[in-house]
Amino acid sequence: MNSFKNFIQQYTRLPENDWQIINHAFERIEIKKNEVFVEEGKICRYLYFLEKGLLRYFIIKEGNDITKTFTIAPYLFTSTLSFRNQKPAKESIQAIEKCIVWRTSYHKMRELTKLNSWNLFTSKVVNEVQEFAESLLLEVRTETAEKRYEKLLTEYSDIIDKISLKHLSSFLGIAPQSLSRIRKKLQEKT
Repeated sequence: MNSFKNFIQQYTRLPENDWQIINHAFERIEIKKNEVFVEEGKICRYLYFLEKGLLRYFIIKEGNDITKTFTIAPYLFTSTLSFRNQKPAKESIQAIEKCIVWRTSYHKMRELTKLNSWNLFTSKVVNEVQEFAESLLLEVRTETAEKRYEKLLTEYSDIIDKISLKHLSSFLGIAPQSLSRIRKKLQEKT
């Protein structure tokens, strides 16, 4: 749980009393590789901290599995709209590899909002996620799949090999065969 404490401290000062309250509000769970633990159509009951592992957010549209994004440890995550509004999720979240996760319930999270440090921390994380989402949307609109794949290779080279070709191509919005061609082209350049 120290990794969670360290993560929070990257965003705000964390008094020891506040940490004890936060620590008590979370429970540790392990998620198996490929396990879908937040399901589209069901209410997301928890806010999570990913201590170790890699996650994939996806939707099923017209029978097709479409990858929305990934979460890399360490990070805070949930199905935001479902958790915040306690309504059915419009996405699923799956562990790409075995994950160590800490979670807190909606009720306990509401109690944590009494802590200034928690509010500042979550506000900064929400802003960071919004900036990432806006950047991603801009890239999808202005960059080719090849350029976006090259960026992934540069910024996330340590996780690319953990993501299947199918999920990676879905995230890039292209067919697996197109991603194979892009990979081959980039290999020929080096």
